[in-house]
Amino acid sequence: MATVRMVLEYDGTNFVGWQVQPNGRSVQEEVERAARQILQRPVSVIGGGRTDAGVHALGQVGSFQVEGSVDVHALIRGMNSLLPEDVVVRSLVLAPDTFHARYSALERRYTYCIRRRPTAIQRQYCWQLFYTLDVERMQECAALLVGEQDFGSFCKADAEVKHTICTVTRANWTSADELLEFRISANRFLYGMVRALVGTMVDVGRGYSSVDDFRRILTACDRKAAGMSAPAKGLFLEEIVYR
Repeated sequence: MATVRMVLEYDGTNFVGWQVQPNGRSVQEEVERAARQILQRPVSVIGGGRTDAGVHALGQVGSFQVEGSVDVHALIRGMNSLLPEDVVVRSLVLAPDTFHARYSALERRYTYCIRRRPTAIQRQYCWQLFYTLDVERMQECAALLVGEQDFGSFCKADAEVKHTICTVTRANWTSADELLEFRISANRFLYGMVRALVGTMVDVGRGYSSVDDFRRILTACDRKAAGMSAPAKGLFLEEIVYR
């Protein structure tokens, strides 16, 4: 058996998410279809991050196993010729047999983009917000996220997870002209976690709540305590880190 590891980029606008679902088009389904057509055998692709509907990826990682030898150069060319224009295989290599896109990952990195001026070109890839935002207070909130703690307040209520504890290694806001970006890295992310964090921090930035309120929300471990979820179109899976 050969283990194939690939890095994928996709525009999530017209997808129901990474994972195959009965209610629409998924990235996993498109990738498996292309690989199966070239290899002429069943292929089951595992994703390193389960992005939600409308979420984009610059560095999603997928892996699958296949019997026999694999010409990686022919496979990447073939897959990119068969995949729709909103999915691209950026790289494809053979990996050790023990590699698993999901379970071998050490850290996942996401970026959320907010634009504070109207945009036509970037409208599908950001949250357009024209309110005055106190970025310093939002930065204070972000600093509270670093470390190992329970993020139950920022997980969708219907998520099927064994626990809601995550270890965040980085969380910060950066601002330049019209662009405001939130970057966060962690060992794992819960269903809807980043979007709920962004929406709740924006409430603080707008003055609807305080940094102390955010601290109480974080420790409440109750999704009802947190704010709204930011739109999916502003979220990007930037990178998945492995040993």
